[in-house]
Amino acid sequence: MNVEIYGSGTPIVFIHGAGGSTLLWLLQKVYFEKTNRVVLVDLPGHGKSDGDSFNSIEAYAEATKKVLEESGAAPAHIVGHSMGGAIAMHLAITYPGLLKGLILIGTGAKLKVYPDILEGALKDKEKTARMIIDTAFSPAMPAALKEKVLAEYLKNDARTIFNDFTACDSFNYMGSLGNITAPTLVMCGTEDLFTPEKYSRYLAENISGAALEIIEGAGHMVMIEKPDKLNTAIGKFIAGIE
Repeated sequence: MNVEIYGSGTPIVFIHGAGGSTLLWLLQKVYFEKTNRVVLVDLPGHGKSDGDSFNSIEAYAEATKKVLEESGAAPAHIVGHSMGGAIAMHLAITYPGLLKGLILIGTGAKLKVYPDILEGALKDKEKTARMIIDTAFSPAMPAALKEKVLAEYLKNDARTIFNDFTACDSFNYMGSLGNITAPTLVMCGTEDLFTPEKYSRYLAENISGAALEIIEGAGHMVMIEKPDKLNTAIGKFIAGIE
């Protein structure tokens, strides 16, 4: 797996979502490397990582656990976006000693996937990828930026997109959130169509002591759309539990 480490201090590990890569966290890397040890991970089959992608959250979590242990990053604040949030929740429940804090962005306790994505990923990758990117951003985002993200997304092979969304579709921790003991921050944008605001409110209400941050005007890709607000909220949360 491709692992990139920047800065020094308390580790913050960023886990991307379906079809993503370390590039999605560029604005967080620049912000947090001044104060923390930033660990960016390309999941298997993504970005610069070799090997094949997986079709289960558990498999991705085990691969991430290995990275945490081998890089000496644990215990860390673990940040997960969308599918990465599911991976982070699995780690928090199964290996609580790996976490100092848990930050969940644009995710949910259950991640059912639009049938059109699962049906189209292997049949027409480009059409399906465009639908995903169009849905992921709020209408206010410039078309040029969406096209740039789409170009990166299309570097995934069709099987990786299919596997990732299959993993999301089978994820259901609705009855397990009470087992999360790490200090938790839940975040999402008001314009998120993939994981609407109600998903984050459910997480915050069912994870003991969780804080909730709703970011006005952001879509599913809140770390790109509203990086200043997201980074400030994460920094404040981390400072409160250091």
